[in-house]
Amino acid sequence: MNKKNIVVLFFFLSFFLFPLNVFSYSDTASSTVVMDMNSRRVLYAKNKDEKRLIASITKIMTAVVAIENKNLDDVVTIGEEVLPMYGSNIYIEVGEKMTLRDLLYGLLLRSGNDAAVAIANYVGGSEENFVKMMNDKALSLGMKNTVFKNSHGLDEDTQNYSTAYDMALLSSYANTLMEYCEISSSKKWNVSTNVKSYIWNNRNKLLTLYDYASGGKTGYTPKAGRTLVTTANKNSLNLTIVTLNDDNMYETHESLYEYIFSKYENILLVDKNNFRVDDFFYKDDIYVNNSFSYPLTEKEKKLVKTVIDIYKIDNYKDNDKVGEVSVVLNGEELYKDNIYVSYSFRDNNVSLFNKLIDFFKDLFGL
Repeated sequence: MNKKNIVVLFFFLSFFLFPLNVFSYSDTASSTVVMDMNSRRVLYAKNKDEKRLIASITKIMTAVVAIENKNLDDVVTIGEEVLPMYGSNIYIEVGEKMTLRDLLYGLLLRSGNDAAVAIANYVGGSEENFVKMMNDKALSLGMKNTVFKNSHGLDEDTQNYSTAYDMALLSSYANTLMEYCEISSSKKWNVSTNVKSYIWNNRNKLLTLYDYASGGKTGYTPKAGRTLVTTANKNSLNLTIVTLNDDNMYETHESLYEYIFSKYENILLVDKNNFRVDDFFYKDDIYVNNSFSYPLTEKEKKLVKTVIDIYKIDNYKDNDKVGEVSVVLNGEELYKDNIYVSYSFRDNNVSLFNKLIDFFKDLFGL
């Protein structure tokens, strides 16, 4: 065997004996966004600002508006607004009484269009007013390319448009609400009313297909195609994925989660519980009010910089601002916060006499 053949054989054996951990992904959606929910950083995107019909992932906003405006233990009497509803329903009846919380389970787990209009009429007083509340909330979240026309997502008469990016913003916000997280992560829910009993299983199959999945919402109409919003948590990364018009949506989500989890790590860059600066002037008296974490690749870890600027103030008072801390990556400022000084952080060896001197200095402006 010549030298060239030996080299080829070595690399061939190395490939099988020591395989590389290479993660690939599959994305068959028309529009996609992977977002870190804590920082709102977009970690992957395809046609993220392209406006598309969104179908029943509309109901994420329906749930948010309901949670923020009414008591979920309120009992709702179902009205005739449910009669025209078609498609995906939970089949509630006129005159039936159900808590708003249970209606939200029917909304998010079973994608009940009848649940959506019942919620809209109870919370907003009418579907029209509730839709206005939805659009107002969208604007407040920075969803600049979103227009809601109904509470359910059916698009025969009125159509809801958004983008993968806007829906990722909405998902990130919704997951700051404890009630939303509890409902969207539930695989099953049992309900009994004055009329009948229900057993609802979550239509979001990713909750059972993928170990790290933590919630989300499915959607479908013939015009919109299959839409999906999911969330997943792993190694301190909290991600949400939005895909619009994707027949292979679960495969897309799982492969993208694995790819992003392998590529990024959530790094604590400012720690409010362990904030130290080598500065003789203030010694250990300085502090910050907030911590800051950010998802970074291995390469970015070497490029990110934490910049601290301390001002020297001779006659400083308790909790005075004495500087700023910022985090910069590739010339872009990711984060900025104030630095303060506090007497309460001083060394326990500071004598009562010195504390009294400081008190009278402050009192008389010395």
